[in-house]
Amino acid sequence: MDRLKDKIFEVFSQSIINCNINNKNELCLEVDPDKIVGICTYINTTLDLPLVSMFASDERSLIGRYGVYYVFSQRDEGNLLILKTGVDSTKMEIQSISATVPGAATYEREIKDLFGIDSMGHPDPKRLVFHSNWPSGEFPLRKEFEAGYKPRLAKEDIRFTKVEGEGVYEIPVGPVHAGIIEPGHFRFSVAGEPIINLEAQLYFVHKGIEKMCEGQSIEKCLYVAERISGDETFTNALAYCQAIEKIAEVKVPERARYSRVVFAELERLTSHLGDLGGICLDTGYGFATFQFRMMRGWAYAVADELCGMRFLRSVCRPGGLRKDFVAGKERRILEQLEKIRAELTDTIHIIRANSMFIDRVENTGILDHKIAKDLNAVGPGGRAAGMDCDIRRDFPYEAYGQLEFSVPVYQYGDVNCRMNVKIEEAFQSIDLMQKAIELMPFGEVFEPIPPLAPYRFAFGLTEAPRGENIHFVMTGEENTIFRYKIRTPSFCNWPALCHAVKGNIVPDFPLINKSFNLSYAGNDL
Repeated sequence: MDRLKDKIFEVFSQSIINCNINNKNELCLEVDPDKIVGICTYINTTLDLPLVSMFASDERSLIGRYGVYYVFSQRDEGNLLILKTGVDSTKMEIQSISATVPGAATYEREIKDLFGIDSMGHPDPKRLVFHSNWPSGEFPLRKEFEAGYKPRLAKEDIRFTKVEGEGVYEIPVGPVHAGIIEPGHFRFSVAGEPIINLEAQLYFVHKGIEKMCEGQSIEKCLYVAERISGDETFTNALAYCQAIEKIAEVKVPERARYSRVVFAELERLTSHLGDLGGICLDTGYGFATFQFRMMRGWAYAVADELCGMRFLRSVCRPGGLRKDFVAGKERRILEQLEKIRAELTDTIHIIRANSMFIDRVENTGILDHKIAKDLNAVGPGGRAAGMDCDIRRDFPYEAYGQLEFSVPVYQYGDVNCRMNVKIEEAFQSIDLMQKAIELMPFGEVFEPIPPLAPYRFAFGLTEAPRGENIHFVMTGEENTIFRYKIRTPSFCNWPALCHAVKGNIVPDFPLINKSFNLSYAGNDL
């Protein structure tokens, strides 16, 4: 932490207004807004720290202006670097950093839609969150906007990137799909068979979750956090709880920390088994599809055995767990995990021996490493393209620091690599659950949370099944939430998916899409 601080002060000491260390590993710097582009460029390119989150906060009642936060990750040291700059409410402008930090482009568009803060110099500042039916001049994350208010609908054209040339045509897909999935519009620009460009329009199911949580109690916001995305219930709840526990300076009991690993890895195993089955389904490999679906059902049975809820809701709470879910069930859980391991081993041998299946997934949907790095692609999608990052290892939380495991990383970035990452992680999830159950000490599973000091903030970080998951919580008066910012892995990976499909044919899109398996609900907050 000190070395990182010294490097920044050596170059930009005149531009730093304030400096403090928060929650032991969060270096917070308030910086001159006129210097933000140079500082962010230096951190991202010279220090090689990725931008992992960026958001605004209406802090006019606290400091007389808006705040914009730029969050960089020093993964090899387990530190976060947070830059904060003020925005004058009479100007509502910041300088865009997306020309030198490409991953900032989507964040800046989100800030414009939710707060009305323009990023000057942004290469493509079109709407992101609201499109076609949202009126101009309505910004829901400003404090004066009431959570229950529904503005009149507006009608405007959605602007897509136009690719022109001889033989080029467009294929619009969605937002309503043939399957029972959430809405998303995909605009393909195609020349012959290969895809030249893909533009995704999401946020058809924007729910206003961050606004919903403003002014609410920390208990109610946990209820909301569990419902961000159904198949990442536990890791979202855990990230929220971590942030609250840091603010409260509460140490979670050891038994709860090991139990949390069991639930987090069970959620990962269930998710990966579903993804593997989906990949097989989109190649027409029926036998393997139903094998993975069967094993996923077994994993759901483990969840039901533990807590009676396959989506793992009402398990986690700030300070630990709601009850000791594991006690007395250890032997049965270990037996069921061994059953899944044996079936998974046999199934993997069979599909890897199928040359037609392997031919279908190799060299399909390649995500280039440089693009993955520029966009901060995370989780299996990023690790398949050479991004060696995993929150469980880089920012050890719960009992992960006491458990041995490796992070599978591949370099080619195709569907096959993404599949192999998920296969290896599925086996490791079984190993981690077994180790956690065997090493779990006896004791309490909950430590009470005292009243929280107002206007303190912290970050909760978890490795969700889809990847790096970051929740920012700032408290308000009387144990309420002042600002809750959620950045799930899908937010980073949707732009990466659009690059991965280029050069492939349109019938490959469902397979490539399934290999990422991104969340609409987890993105369209």
